[in-house]
This record gives sequence, structure tokens and C-alpha cells, in this order.
Amino acid sequence: MVFNMKKRLLFGIIIINSTLFFGQSVSKTIQLLPDTGQTTSYTTTFGEDHDYLINTPSYTNNGDGTITDNVTGLMWQKVDGGEMTIENATTYCDNLVLGGHSDWRLPTPIEAHSILIHENGNPAINTTYFTPTGAEYWWTSVYENNSTTKVWVANSGGGIGNHLKTETSSAGGTKKFHARAVRNISTPTTITNHFTDNGDGTIKDNLTQLIWQKVPNNSALTWENALTYAEGLSLANESDWRLPNIKELQSLNNELATNPSVFSPYFSSLGTKKYWSSTTLRPNNSNPSSAWYWYTQYGITTYDVKTNSNYVICVRGNPTLAVKQEKLQSSIKLYPNPASDYVLISFPNDIPSAKIELADPLGKVIINKQIKINASEYRFNTDGISDGIYYLSVQSGYKKDTFKVVIKKK
Repeated sequence: MVFNMKKRLLFGIIIINSTLFFGQSVSKTIQLLPDTGQTTSYTTTFGEDHDYLINTPSYTNNGDGTITDNVTGLMWQKVDGGEMTIENATTYCDNLVLGGHSDWRLPTPIEAHSILIHENGNPAINTTYFTPTGAEYWWTSVYENNSTTKVWVANSGGGIGNHLKTETSSAGGTKKFHARAVRNISTPTTITNHFTDNGDGTIKDNLTQLIWQKVPNNSALTWENALTYAEGLSLANESDWRLPNIKELQSLNNELATNPSVFSPYFSSLGTKKYWSSTTLRPNNSNPSSAWYWYTQYGITTYDVKTNSNYVICVRGNPTLAVKQEKLQSSIKLYPNPASDYVLISFPNDIPSAKIELADPLGKVIINKQIKINASEYRFNTDGISDGIYYLSVQSGYKKDTFKVVIKKK
């Protein structure tokens, strides 16, 4: 039986600067962290990746050889530049002129990992938007800590890791390392402090707005038991803890540290261990026996058999930003979505009035109003609201439904 209950969480994501050390500021280059795209359920135990919808991957083909990621706000090259050395990849991206833009670059590790789709097999990308090229890996701009020979690369199978730059065929190796360029649509802003110790056994990531368990579970668990442990955790007077998906887990990685590859002193208790994610490795057959994990020796993401035992660090959304949806189906409907100038809200017949609230991805309320419902539909005007992802809450009595709305002007 497939357990298809969903929870929806909202949080912002900001990416680390490649020069980050403890106490320094970081640069925000990503608006939100996309989901892994895993829509298949692999267990009846609640808490797997499938059971949480956070920011569903969404893309726009710009028709000029570029793809906009509507979740991160980054623009990507549709067809990667092909196999090349890391040195040539850097030069290629720096000199690329595409879609009328010349500010292209190689992505950072978290950016490269963000467009992987873990519902798909190799290549683990959305092939409707990104053209398959036979790439086995895609270069990032970051070298392994204290190394001039190893570079972080995203794997077409869905992982990320540090590889010798000589492994690519044009450097004498046998594998295909390609370059896919990226650019910022908006000018990045600066966040002063990366983490905050809340003093209650939790750490707030001021970039992702996620709250993390400071001291992980001291016993290794099988994957199924890890899901159960995370869902049952009560910490800092909160009980909505869960096992992170592989993109959330990878967001904790510090490429400037090894053994462990964590941000000290905040996560020094993690040690050099393997930590389960909630994301199942897409099976090549009907037996989904493995799940993704993060290994803090260097920070790679790879997979292990679910019956083996690994460690657990739990996560929860920022309570001021989190949007929970625990119903199987709402009686209130929204359409069209994506929307342009208006959104129609369809109500059941027994609701006389409601409060509607529109918030941006960082939780800032843009519109807050009380409405009377005189018909089965209410026309919510979105004139004057710029393109982007928003969250529309509709509250009637004690019941509140929250919907993700994508606004695209014609």
C-alpha cells in the first residue's frame, strides 16, 4: 500500500560562499532549495521523501538555449558544453555568451546538486528541459579542501562528490566530465551569520531557515528505524522533526573542511559518520533496497542498503515560515496555477466568509484581507504582483489551507 499523506513546508535557502569560514558572511544566490522530485512511495513507514512536499521542482524554457529554475531563481544552460577539463570548463563558462547574457560561471556544489531529480534514473535530471548529452559528471567551481587535484562534481546518477580532475577523458581518463554553466538572475545579497545556536539543543541555519538537531542520535539505525526515530523526536518543545531529504542534508556540507566536512563549532558533534536521508535510491527494478546518505569524511552523497545501520540528524522547518498541509485532500481549490492576473478560489457552499493571506517565499505577508463569499468562486486579483512563487492561505473558521501559487505575467 502506498502511503500518500503529504506535508508542505516552506523555507528559504541561501547558498554558501566558497570562501566561507566560521563567523564570516555568506552570499545568497538561491531563493529556495528545490525538492528532490521524488514522488514514488517506497515504504508504508511515514517520513520518507515522498511524504513531504516542500518546493516542487519547476522550470521555464526561455526559448534561447537557457532554462530558468523557478524555485532557485538561477538560469542554466539547456545543453551542457560537453566534455572538457576543469581548466577548460572554467574558461568556457567565463567566456560563454548565451541568451543575451555573458555573466555565466561554473556552479557551486549545492547549485549543481539542486537541479538533480532523484525520481529519475541516470541521468537524474529533468530531460524535458535539460537535453541529455551522455555526461557522467558535471564540474563545479570548488576544489577539494587543500587539494589542487580533486574537484567537486555532480553525478548524473544523483550524487555529488570529489573526484580527481584527471578522470575525465580529455585529461587522459576514461569518464565524461561536462560543463554546464549557470548565472544569477538577481544580484546576490549577503547574510551576516550562517548559524545560530538556539541554546536548546538546536541550531538554526540562517541561510536555509531550517532548524537542525545539534547532537545527533548516538546510535546507528536502519533506514526504516531512522524514519521512525525522526518522526517521533521531541526536542526544544517541538515535535515536527523529520529525516531530511538528500538535498537538505547536503546543504550542511562544508567543502572547506574534512574529517568532518561540517561547519564547526556548530556541528562538531556530527563527527566523521554516514547520515541517512529520507530519499530512496531510484531502483533499476522493483526492489528499492537502498537510500541516499551524506558521509562527513569529505561530504559526498552516495547510497547504502536500507537494512544497514547509519546515523541520524533530524531537521524541522522554521516555525515562522513553515506551512503544514496534513490533509489528503482539501475541499477548497485554486486555479489557474500558474496564474497571471488572477486566481480563482473555489469554495464549498457552506462557507460564508474567509480570510486570505498571500506571502512571499521568505514569509513576508503581501496581502491580508477578509472576504465575503457570495458565490462558489472568489476572484483573487494578482495585478501588481511580480512573477514568482507565493503561498496563499485561506482560513475559514478554525480550518486553514495553504497553497503554493506560481505567478507568471503574460
